[in-house]
Amino acid sequence: MTTATKTGTDLDLISHLLRRAGFGATRDELEEFASLGYDGTIDRLFNPGDRDSMPTDLIRRYHPDQSISQIAPSSGSFWMYRMVTTKAPLEEKIALFWHRVFATGQTKLIQGKVMLTQIEMFRKYGLGSFRELLIQLSRDPAMILWLDNQDNHKGAINENYGREILELFAMGVGNYSEQDIKECSRAFTGWTIANMPYMSIRMRNNTLRPYGYIAWQYRYDPDDHDDGEKTFLSETGNFNGEDVIDIICKNPATPRFVARHLYHQFIADEFPVPQWPFEEPKDPDAIQLMVDAYYANDYSIGAMLRAVFKSNIFKSEATRYARIKSPVELVVGTLRLAGGYDRPTRDVYKATAACGYMGQSLLAPASVEGWMGGDDWISTGSMVQRINFASDTVGDPNKKGIKSIIDRIADRYDPGDVEPEALVDDCLDLIGPLDVASDTRDELITFARARGGVDPRTEDGARKIVSILQLIVSTREYQLI
Repeated sequence: MTTATKTGTDLDLISHLLRRAGFGATRDELEEFASLGYDGTIDRLFNPGDRDSMPTDLIRRYHPDQSISQIAPSSGSFWMYRMVTTKAPLEEKIALFWHRVFATGQTKLIQGKVMLTQIEMFRKYGLGSFRELLIQLSRDPAMILWLDNQDNHKGAINENYGREILELFAMGVGNYSEQDIKECSRAFTGWTIANMPYMSIRMRNNTLRPYGYIAWQYRYDPDDHDDGEKTFLSETGNFNGEDVIDIICKNPATPRFVARHLYHQFIADEFPVPQWPFEEPKDPDAIQLMVDAYYANDYSIGAMLRAVFKSNIFKSEATRYARIKSPVELVVGTLRLAGGYDRPTRDVYKATAACGYMGQSLLAPASVEGWMGGDDWISTGSMVQRINFASDTVGDPNKKGIKSIIDRIADRYDPGDVEPEALVDDCLDLIGPLDVASDTRDELITFARARGGVDPRTEDGARKIVSILQLIVSTREYQLI
């Protein structure tokens, strides 16, 4: 790829970091972070200070359905507001990451309150100790009901959670036995929901009525816990759920499995998860770097990511635009580029629905395996949706972010028409900076030339700039992150 307009190395690198650790940045945001330097930007992402986003009371004043959250579009849209308006993008990015790994669906749980509570838990614990995160996950009412641990009893175990915490959440296939699954499940007996005695008998079918919309709470029932001796991953003892999590977290398979997920999200597209038992990591050095940070920092996920972000592996040209944007990354990133939301709007439901049309319905993963990502995001149908959404979003010259791009272009030149080459280069620079292939740039210039002279200070000139931005967000390169 060739860069249309070369900007400073630090600016390019910080832009790369903000795409991966957040949802990209407007030029104003990018310049603010650039004033901190690269390491300072990392520190700001991990310690944002100001976590403001659109106030909850304002959202619910205009969207009563988001107070009840009985339907997935309402719950997903409540989270969409947070992602689009937050000043702490890494918190939302890590919550989205864990939502994919610890895939839980409102489709089974019926209500969204517990789903949003789970997402809040990911924000709070997602960058901390993996041990603490697994403990919180195991006590999370949404997860308990999603994997039926309320039906996991002493003397009559349900293996769903015991299996998935090993297979999909922490270790991966091939690192445990069927007996380990049973022993793990025994350790989690008694981890249930406080409200269970008051729930409808139809709870067994997960229809959750008439009491399904209350805020469920975790409860440990010692009378239902199997306190017998267990042998788990070659260790024997009177283990409970926290004990097996301790054993899981110190096992060498765990940080390698977690690191591979982090690589897939923050560095480059990996093989789909089902292939991991048969395919070595694409970059073993990156995995080892994170494994070392995991053990050196009390199983800290944040330390693993810091080690990556500060490494030459992450900074290299080879990692830039090495991932396909997920639908949520595309939608949220484009909305933020265009200026986000200043007030509640029905458009948020369109954004949430667009993610689903592209293959990633918020709070409704297809299965416990979550979304595979990578090439799975791209199909004929999803590409039409991706291009249409991005093009529509940047198509209004009055949106705050788009107007800022037009004004910046106007400020770079004396009054009069801007040459097509310079105009395309400026648009690529201000929308990213976005690297594009030389033939992509040539086609953009041909389009700009065919549109005639452009004076960015005029209404006609502004609309011509918008048409170029719409074409840029329709390119192959814009689909990458």
